[in-house]
Amino acid sequence: MDAARTAERPGHEWPTSAAVAGADTFLWLGMVLAISFLEAPLKFRAPGVTIPIGLGIGRMVFRALNLVETALAMIVVAAVATATPSTAVVTLTAIILAVLAGQLAVIRPRLNRRSDAVLAGEDPARHRSRAHLYYVALELVKVLSLLALGCAVLVR
Repeated sequence: MDAARTAERPGHEWPTSAAVAGADTFLWLGMVLAISFLEAPLKFRAPGVTIPIGLGIGRMVFRALNLVETALAMIVVAAVATATPSTAVVTLTAIILAVLAGQLAVIRPRLNRRSDAVLAGEDPARHRSRAHLYYVALELVKVLSLLALGCAVLVR
């Protein structure tokens, strides 16, 4: 059944909040995939990009991404709050918010301290940390959760 005929049938309208949440979620997912899994690892392979230059670029890019993610999270929360979401939608939204909060409040400050030290000229090997691995693990959880959330709000 095409979208125009579905919209004409009473009780089968596509709720605006679900459309907003779906579009926002997939936009967010695309940004995380592009930056975290393409830009971040590739910049260090570019000719002439040293660790300090790559870290400087990464800090700027991730600061911007995290600001946009915060705005997108607020839009998702507003869209979910103005609808009658399923338990799955509420749970996935909570997981995504918890992951983002953990990244911003716990892991990013640790990564910033490490990059501050490297940018100040200290040896990167001296400042090895598992914080980056935790950040990547949470990015994977966030990607899977965003994908599931986007599907859940659109299937509704």
